Amino acid sequence: MADRPRPIRPELSSRPKIKRDTLKRGSSDGSSSGAAGAAPVKRELGRFKPAESERKAFLDSTRGVGSMQEAAEWLAVRGIDDLECITPDLAGVARGKMMPAKKFTGNTSLALPSALFMHTISGEYPEETGEFRYSPNDGDLKLVPDLSTLSLVPWESDPTAQIICDLVDTTGAAVGYTPRNVLKRVLALYENRGWQPIVAPEIEFYLVSKNVDPDYPLTPPIGRSGRMIQSGQAYSIGGVNEFDELIDDIYHFSEAQGLEIDTLIHEDGAAQLEINLRHGHPIELADQVFMFKRTIREAALKHDIYATFMAKPIQGQPGSAMHIHQSVVDRHTGRNIFSLEDGNPSELFYHFIGGMQRYVPAALIMMAPYVNSYRRLTYGMSAPTNNAWGYDNRTTAFRVPTSDASGRRVENRLPSSDANPYLALAASLACGYLGMVGALEPGQPTDRTANEDGEISLPRGLLEAVAAFEAEPDFHEVFSREFVGTYAGIKRGEFETFMQVISPWEREFLLLNV
Repeated sequence: MADRPRPIRPELSSRPKIKRDTLKRGSSDGSSSGAAGAAPVKRELGRFKPAESERKAFLDSTRGVGSMQEAAEWLAVRGIDDLECITPDLAGVARGKMMPAKKFTGNTSLALPSALFMHTISGEYPEETGEFRYSPNDGDLKLVPDLSTLSLVPWESDPTAQIICDLVDTTGAAVGYTPRNVLKRVLALYENRGWQPIVAPEIEFYLVSKNVDPDYPLTPPIGRSGRMIQSGQAYSIGGVNEFDELIDDIYHFSEAQGLEIDTLIHEDGAAQLEINLRHGHPIELADQVFMFKRTIREAALKHDIYATFMAKPIQGQPGSAMHIHQSVVDRHTGRNIFSLEDGNPSELFYHFIGGMQRYVPAALIMMAPYVNSYRRLTYGMSAPTNNAWGYDNRTTAFRVPTSDASGRRVENRLPSSDANPYLALAASLACGYLGMVGALEPGQPTDRTANEDGEISLPRGLLEAVAAFEAEPDFHEVFSREFVGTYAGIKRGEFETFMQVISPWEREFLLLNV
């Protein structure tokens, strides 16, 4: 479990694939085929149903097509009227435009203003500080659809589809500070070395009763038993069954979008659940987390409750994490480079851990991006507050699960579930990459409870994390100077917004005592 013990999961690189009719990506680096190509001549999309003998394989795909022509047929055979062209902003919020399906497959260009990716989670535009600067003309950024992400929007009443888009500038160059491009930049570093990262995220979240007034604390929802859910339900099947109908909707919505759930469990918190995703390419898995968050929220709303991915939504309850299992394979042979031919750990395995220990504290702002994130990373709350590593030790930040040589991997237990999945994956993989190319040696593994002395060896708050992030020169190369300056400026702006709010603690203890 995220922040609590859980049974050992099967090896990351050797679990059998569940057969799906999902169309996988055509290229090994996760780039879409045909996404940026010339659009076909505009055509009328009539609703048609081909004979079974003439039916094309891509028409049965629940997720992804290979060309704009295939997209036109895929949309038509499903009678799709509307298409949502979406992209994650720096917070991981879906931004974009909705348009008629016929217009999408015509020669249509979509754009968003650049300032959209420079505002805070509260929608405010921070002051220019450090290297953070706005575009002088707030020019357009062009949306380039990744056709491998085309899927249905199953919760909509009208036939609707969705597609994730990348962003380029007016010259066609990738926009360096947008999340999907940040992750692609890091993956390109691996590709240049002949490596391919493999990841598997685990995402925790809470179900809570609807709460329209932010001044009131969140409370657990009422389950099918008619009683408010209590904590201490880790791995309880009864706890999961309290929300059977909602979970059925999550499964059905996921199936319709071609999203694969590995396992679902009840966590230790009151109405806290965890979904584990099948391992795969980092872009594909980041896309899935992006879509899963949206899916789970929509399923919860259907049942008149909220699903929240806040790192620490309820006082006194465990926080919610997004643990990331990571391995690296040779792009040509598929062999796990963390293991030698004889099955022993490789030097690259140790260097990857060394990079995590050296760089993750400075990259923490990409894994714990809000003031609330650091309420989870506190002593006594079961989340790791260190940069130690160990074998099958869940009190460490970097755990090496028990596995065979092909499944050898490193689990990063620091990211919280409020993190943008593209940025959290980019940060974690970049730190490991820097360790491998720099041949950084890790400290000694520990088999003790790493948090028992109360010491916290990570940034304690948002501003401290921002300062550490900006001060690391190697990040300017792996993430780009533009991204580092933009992200740091936005996070400083969010802190200033937070400081304008007077908390209940201040009213309770300062009102009449100072």
